[in-house]
Amino acid sequence: MAEQHGRASLGELAGLFLKLGTIGFGGPAAHIAMMEEETVTRRGWISRDQFLDLVGVTNLIPGPNSTEMAIHLGFLRAGFLGLVVAGICFVVPAVLITTLLAWVYFHYGALPLVAPFLFGIKPTVLAVILGAIWRLGQRAIKGWRLGFIGIAVALVSLTEFNSVLILLGGGVMGMFWLRVADKYDSSGGVAASLAGPGVFMALSPPAASSLGVSLWALGAFFLKVGSVLYGSGYVLVAFLEEGLVHEHGWLTQQQLLEAIAIGQFTPGPVLSTAAFIGFLVTKGSFLGAGVAAGAIFLPSFVFVAILNPVLPRLRESSWMSAFLDAVNVCAVGLMAGVTVKLSYQMLESWPAMGIAGVAAVLGLWRNVSAVWLVLGGAFVGGIWILLGG
Repeated sequence: MAEQHGRASLGELAGLFLKLGTIGFGGPAAHIAMMEEETVTRRGWISRDQFLDLVGVTNLIPGPNSTEMAIHLGFLRAGFLGLVVAGICFVVPAVLITTLLAWVYFHYGALPLVAPFLFGIKPTVLAVILGAIWRLGQRAIKGWRLGFIGIAVALVSLTEFNSVLILLGGGVMGMFWLRVADKYDSSGGVAASLAGPGVFMALSPPAASSLGVSLWALGAFFLKVGSVLYGSGYVLVAFLEEGLVHEHGWLTQQQLLEAIAIGQFTPGPVLSTAAFIGFLVTKGSFLGAGVAAGAIFLPSFVFVAILNPVLPRLRESSWMSAFLDAVNVCAVGLMAGVTVKLSYQMLESWPAMGIAGVAAVLGLWRNVSAVWLVLGGAFVGGIWILLGG
């Protein structure tokens, strides 16, 4: 990786990632788009090539991609303390908001009315993601071969095929294709291997306490989920349904669906759902919410701390450089596929399409900040619904 563009203070890191964690609606793709705009386009902290390398690597390890991107960026800017500060500041707003909503749900059995604001936020988020795909794609597609791989990955991602297998398969095939093509122009490089971190915590939970589920059992379950979870929030639903509803019986199907809904419409990483669930299954314990959230995010800090220092060495190998180039374009392809899928849910009416179109124009051609786009979308959507639109 290229040399860093200066260093950031811990206060600067905290301010940026607290902001992103507070206004980061729309899931990992939107979060990564906002980070790219803030750290590459606006602040110039790292190059777009560096950013793409980080996107590719975070897609290859377990855990929430956008949270791991925040941790990576914090490490690059301010070392180990930066890693901790950026990651915690990005996660904490979502955890606090989710815990507050869990308290309301636990005591009153209902969720706040947020539909009017979501109506405008969802299509705006789609426009933000499109802007990131455009900017990152320009850097990732370094030739027709990489362009072909990216398009192929985008098409395959529209199927039910596992996204991690798509990424790995595209990366490996692209690596060999690029290296074989290079041999026509120069001699081959040194072979290298990629050791992907993988931890699976198999802990047997003890019996429930007076809190409902014991904190040990709760922490063990979410530590396991955070250590092995790949893919999108839909994969998280499958993990939670199997473990919480069928295996342990801690939640009903309806409670789980409502918990997932909370994670979807609150800002920040969707894995903050763990705080909501932890609060419920420990019968209204704030400590339970903290243990669940801490356990599901902890593996990401460990994985990034191990992987980030060795990332520059991977670029020194011609084989690994080709692999990372292929993975980067595959990551952009996956984002494109996710955007197509999201468009079916987000562009559900002509007003929503109009909001998305205006936001796309303002973001791509007028360089309006994603923060203002999201806030503007929420305002317009809320006014539209409240006026009977």
